[in-house]
Amino acid sequence: MANCVRMPMASSLCCSSSASVAHSSKRRSFGATNSAKIPMPPINPKDPFLSRLASLAATSPDTLLNRPKNSDTPPFLDVFDSPTLMATPAQVERSVSYNEHRPRRPPPDLPSLLLHGRIVYIGMPLVPAVTELIVAELMYLQWMDPKEPIYLYINSTGTTRDDGETVGMETEGFAIYDAMMQLKNEIHTVAVGAAIGQACLLLSAGSKGKRFMMPHAKAMIQQPRVPSSGLMPASDVLIRAKEVIINRDILVKLLAKHTGNSEETVANVMKRPFYMDSTRAKDFGVIDKILWRGQEKVMSDAAPPEEWDKNAGIKVLDAM
Repeated sequence: MANCVRMPMASSLCCSSSASVAHSSKRRSFGATNSAKIPMPPINPKDPFLSRLASLAATSPDTLLNRPKNSDTPPFLDVFDSPTLMATPAQVERSVSYNEHRPRRPPPDLPSLLLHGRIVYIGMPLVPAVTELIVAELMYLQWMDPKEPIYLYINSTGTTRDDGETVGMETEGFAIYDAMMQLKNEIHTVAVGAAIGQACLLLSAGSKGKRFMMPHAKAMIQQPRVPSSGLMPASDVLIRAKEVIINRDILVKLLAKHTGNSEETVANVMKRPFYMDSTRAKDFGVIDKILWRGQEKVMSDAAPPEEWDKNAGIKVLDAM
């Protein structure tokens, strides 16, 4: 009877010990599995490379943990069946987490960006290369749309440098002027910085009511200068001098036409360099308006003429 009682107890003890051993081994194996599990980062569904890594980490993490140390391929690129590299870094598709707005190609040059907004910028003296570019841009903008206005920004010393040295012939300014006059579009001219000599002519040649100037810009008109004669014969120097006089007379006529002054007035002020700030240029007729911040709000707050007359007690008589 005692033997019969002892045997089940021993077997139960054996069974319980074996069960605890099995349970502990399962617990150890479960812990090992957890330790081998790779934390899942946030996945971008549009990135095939990260999606592939995430699925591989979830199914077989040993592939990512037990990797060869001296591999010839870049990290984690061998998980694909046939890994290939892009030819250049610019062709690599960036993920959203890096920069989704990164351009895929280099931007165009600045004159092209301005031309897309129908803006032509003269920021150099009027040398042949500048004249060629400006005339070509004006012709192109008219071909694109002959009804939309063209915005001509001017910051140029004309055909001379700021120290008076001649860098281009007077015909450079006349070429741009003739191109402006042939266009069907309205041309809005804006002076920024300086508009000297022929550049001042271009500023005044804009469409009436559409000629502007920045508050601290400068305009200046002066007589054309004779280029350096060097070792030229006296007869050639005389021919050049006569040509400069002709160009001066043409410049006087054009400035008088666009500013509304007489030719005598323009010729008198051109005897010496005639500098004008924005206010003086407006009074002389070179521009129509001065651009300054807050001008739109002041103009919108101004009362109309009828209200001014009413407040002043002026009554408008009906037509007889």
